[in-house]
Amino acid sequence: PALALRAGSEHAVGEKWSSPWPAVICLSVALLFTQLPPIFELPVFGYLAIALLLIGGIALMPRFTASFFSFLTDRLHRFETGAVSALVLARLANAPRQAAIALGGILASFSLMVAMAIMVMSFRVSIDHWLGQVLPADLYVRVATTGDQGGFRVEEQKAIAGLAGFERVEFFRTQQLTLDARRPDITLLARPIDSDDPRKTLPLTDDVITPGALPEGSKPIWVSEAMVDLYGYRVGEKVVFPVGASFHEFVVAGIWRDYGRQFGAVQMQLADYQRLTEDLSINTVALWLQDGMTPDTAIEHMRRLSFGSALEISRSSDMRALSLKIFDRSFAVTYVLETVAVIIGLLGVGASFSAQTLARAKEFGMLRHVGMTRRQILAMLAAEGGLLTALGIALGFVLGWGISLILIFIVNPQSFHWTMQLYLPWPWLMSVALIMLVSAALTALLAGRQAVSAHVIRAVKEDW
Repeated sequence: PALALRAGSEHAVGEKWSSPWPAVICLSVALLFTQLPPIFELPVFGYLAIALLLIGGIALMPRFTASFFSFLTDRLHRFETGAVSALVLARLANAPRQAAIALGGILASFSLMVAMAIMVMSFRVSIDHWLGQVLPADLYVRVATTGDQGGFRVEEQKAIAGLAGFERVEFFRTQQLTLDARRPDITLLARPIDSDDPRKTLPLTDDVITPGALPEGSKPIWVSEAMVDLYGYRVGEKVVFPVGASFHEFVVAGIWRDYGRQFGAVQMQLADYQRLTEDLSINTVALWLQDGMTPDTAIEHMRRLSFGSALEISRSSDMRALSLKIFDRSFAVTYVLETVAVIIGLLGVGASFSAQTLARAKEFGMLRHVGMTRRQILAMLAAEGGLLTALGIALGFVLGWGISLILIFIVNPQSFHWTMQLYLPWPWLMSVALIMLVSAALTALLAGRQAVSAHVIRAVKEDW
């Protein structure tokens, strides 16, 4: 109680709780949780790791703030930095707990914003690249409402292949298969796949067998990432599942990314499918246009076929644009939440600096007595806010980057059974960091105007 009643010693009341070990334990447990499997196909430990990472990072802020600004003070001590700079660094280095109060809000809001931005943009870039790989043709054609029964007979396939103006024509066969009655059906896609280099056809991950390493006479299949998580398929493993009227054995030759079928998909050679099932019908056609042929002209030629009125013709460019538009609409709420996070961080800066500057009214009065001008004190407050925000942004980026890794490589694969490539939207992140830096400095400046505006005598007359 005696210590708490002493003026100017409020920062020392909680000194016994300044041990870094609870924060270190939180960070260590978070690292451990990232290695644990999902519970009931939910990334429970992934979410707990994110929470512990935030708690541990914020808990380390007072110690890190004191160490950083003490180091900065020692390095700048040999230079003539001026009274304002000296006071700013001395304040931040020797009152780290109060500085960390303002820094905590910036750290939490900016790190979450960075994590969400990296995750969403990584997902968007991955989908954009994936669409370019799975929709390489110019046009895609289906028979309306064909379902799994196939719509193009052999003579109709020949009629489409014989049309002028197409450089390349490929036929696909798609159908649904039931592997587990307790799970939704998977999708089987039979299509021509480049035997020498399947990567030219499929968006494969690094887990793949080269064509020359396959056993002689084996029938290869390529499974989506969901098949690995849901059914335990592994590259090189021999699996048996129904194709046509009976079961057949295949070798898993690779794993491919599939953002369109969350419950699993398998791709195989169209020739293998037709040989095993004796089903020559197909339900999708991919067409590449020759130079000089426009999509409108090609569509008009297909409409002139005897069965042209029943065709559903889609342009790959339109399909990609629609997919990205749907993605942006689906994740529009995350952009709003990121903006809200920034606003909350700035409100935290304003609230903490307002409280601290009101409590520091006597300090400002004493500084005015020893010769500092009102403008210098305001500059000191702006510098404190700017330096704290710069440190919070730097640490928030590191913490947010760590959270984004958990979201991308732990939470998303365990939730949706797909992976994505990491992408850092540097222009966007730097723009937001600059806006937040300027806004926080102005917020701290405005928060201190009321305390500085008091009369010098009134500010110190109650001190003892």
